[in-house]
Amino acid sequence: MRKTTIEDWLTDLASELPAPGGGAAAGMNAATGAALVSMVCNLTIGKPKFAEHEAVMREALAEAERLRAEALRLAEDDAEAFSGVMAAYKLPKATAEEKAARTAAIQSGLAEAAEVPLAVAKVSAQVIRLSGKILDGSNPNVLSDVAVAASSAKSALESAALNVDINLGSIKDAEVRERLASALNESLQAKVQAEAIMQAVAKRIRA
Repeated sequence: MRKTTIEDWLTDLASELPAPGGGAAAGMNAATGAALVSMVCNLTIGKPKFAEHEAVMREALAEAERLRAEALRLAEDDAEAFSGVMAAYKLPKATAEEKAARTAAIQSGLAEAAEVPLAVAKVSAQVIRLSGKILDGSNPNVLSDVAVAASSAKSALESAALNVDINLGSIKDAEVRERLASALNESLQAKVQAEAIMQAVAKRIRA
């Protein structure tokens, strides 16, 4: 993905290929949100008018760059995790031993496949919180981009949650399901902040 053009990646996404899919798209949305946070910081840092917010912006910029790289990596990992599940389903099942090995491989693959969107959800929540952190001190000329960053991350969060849920439905280990669901619910709390950021920006723009 790092070496492909946006057009080529979207062509692959639109094709009959099983991956990239919705999970990779969620990762890209999270990366987009993080990139927008970076843009706002870069357009605020160094301007005397916003000097009092310089330290916060520089700190947010460093964090946004880290989150963007992580989101992009997760978008790539999602395609690999999905391929692993598909490979497990194709394992032989002629004997009892083969069936048991196939089932174990499928369950392991499903848990791994759920971990990736779970990580995307966590990154997305962090991008939302970062958007809130820079809201008050950002250059007003790019205020709308703070809201778009939060909106992109919220979309990524909701999309990632769907991809966790679809795997949870097939995981038999109750302890694994509970752990994944609990971690997901923690990240989903950030949706409220994303909506608040978007509303706050809209109010300022229309004032």
